[in-house]
Amino acid sequence: MISRAERTPISDWAWTIDRWLLAGIALLIVAGLVFGMAGSPPVAERLHLSTFHFVNRQVAYLLPALAVMIGASFLSPRHVRRAALVVFIVSLALVVATLFFGQEVKGARRWIFGIQPSEFLKPSFVVVVAWAFSEGARRKDVPGNWLALLLFPLTIGPLVLQPDFGQTMLISVVWAALFFMAGLHLIWVVGLGGLGATAALLAYKFAPHVRARVDAFLEPPPPVAGVPTNFQSETALESFKAGSWFGKGPGEGTVKRILPDSHTDFIFAVIGEEFGVIVCIVLAMVFAFIVVRGLFSAARNEDPFCRFATAGLVMLFGLQSCINMAVNVHLMPAKGMTLPFVSYGGSSLISLSLGMGFLLAVTRKRPRTRVLTEVAATSGPLPAAA
Repeated sequence: MISRAERTPISDWAWTIDRWLLAGIALLIVAGLVFGMAGSPPVAERLHLSTFHFVNRQVAYLLPALAVMIGASFLSPRHVRRAALVVFIVSLALVVATLFFGQEVKGARRWIFGIQPSEFLKPSFVVVVAWAFSEGARRKDVPGNWLALLLFPLTIGPLVLQPDFGQTMLISVVWAALFFMAGLHLIWVVGLGGLGATAALLAYKFAPHVRARVDAFLEPPPPVAGVPTNFQSETALESFKAGSWFGKGPGEGTVKRILPDSHTDFIFAVIGEEFGVIVCIVLAMVFAFIVVRGLFSAARNEDPFCRFATAGLVMLFGLQSCINMAVNVHLMPAKGMTLPFVSYGGSSLISLSLGMGFLLAVTRKRPRTRVLTEVAATSGPLPAAA
């Protein structure tokens, strides 16, 4: 047991970390390993790999991911900002580099040097934009809102060119939510809403794969040679039907053997078949708990930067979770987005760990005097006591 009297970095971390948030994240990590054992073997067998190939790789990725998350959670808000800025610059440069040198997969260039840099761009962008918004709200001489406004097209431009409309949509929604938190005028709400609708219509008109997915979702074409055109979504729904409330049992699933991407994008459907809808609901509640806990923490935080960063990071986490689960139950067109900490993926796991490490860092409990001192360090004299 660590004593409060011990003034070491580890003791400070242990007594100031949000243990409920940490427990929720740990529960998802453990659940991801368990569910990965259910969803990945069929894919490994189809690729003529060892049965637990993807499980073993996930464990290997988990070691650096945990190191990144715990290491980031030790950072002060000032160092969180600096680390996020460095990651943002490097990630954005790599995203641009993928346009010229990246590996092309299914018509898109999203990978370079064995990583997907857009995954790391998301949490770092949220923190940098939260920094800009907080400075704009705290100091009238800093054009924080305009800086955040300029960062937005700079970030989503290369993503659209890859193309990666799923990540673009996710970043856009979180950015708009932070802009709303910053107190934007009603004219901005209408303008940004209209711009978003226009962008969606343009993507539908000029991006064939976007149009195909939307059309297949709204009005599925007739089967070709007995195979549904939206095979993934239909098969995922069959998984939930086969599992019913209590599931078939671990390893007893059969629909998962023909379900593409059962270890990544459609792991939620595999959970439904083998563990049942009740377990799916419990898993969704864990995601919801982390989001709600984070939003309540943001509402209580006196530091503007920590408030914006906390809200942005949990919204990013929650929206990605909702999109993945909605695709699995056929409430949205397929997006190719992983379920945080549950789906297989090295870049996804490490980037999520980085984002959650930042979240744990900005939600750590700090005395009011320390908060005011850090605010004064960047904006001037301390505010007068109430």
